[in-house]
Amino acid sequence: MKLGEKIRYLREVEGSLRGLARPMTQQEVVRAVRQELRKSISQSYLSQIESGTRRHMTQSSRALLAKFFKVHPGFLVDDPEGYHTELTSDLRTTEGQLDVWLLQGSERFVSDPEVSDVLIKAAREKDTRRCLLLLGAILDTPGLAERLLEALRPELMASVNHRRGTQGRENRRESLHHESRDRTAGAEGRQIR
Repeated sequence: MKLGEKIRYLREVEGSLRGLARPMTQQEVVRAVRQELRKSISQSYLSQIESGTRRHMTQSSRALLAKFFKVHPGFLVDDPEGYHTELTSDLRTTEGQLDVWLLQGSERFVSDPEVSDVLIKAAREKDTRRCLLLLGAILDTPGLAERLLEALRPELMASVNHRRGTQGRENRRESLHHESRDRTAGAEGRQIR
């Protein structure tokens, strides 16, 4: 994982821990560092780190952000290519990759707060892999997703049914239009003969 990805991940986690239900912005991190640690770091510096235009941090910035995010300063560097810790199993590596992937997805879908929130919740699960396998099992069972949604989130099911009803009416209208056109064309064809 690159340093920029780690900082974005830590902003996500910190936002969650602070009850924001979204990642902390870079500017919020700057303000919080100033208020809580009485030190300063610039938003442009964070932006350069996250975008990869600045590949390394100064030792003092690394120590400051490590203290703020409550991580070891050694975490705030690019991981070497193919890096795995010996104490981490392949499954745990998969867990970490899934968590990062889900958190990145939550950032991409920030314009849809419900989807973004679900992706964050899945990433927070202790066993993310099992969570995704459960989702697959639910989707493999015909009708189960609809029944669960109706039981757990009836307001969402009502909106889904409304959309389906609207689409169904539009499809029926289109079908009737095609039938009427076909009948007209058939009648015209019979008159010509």
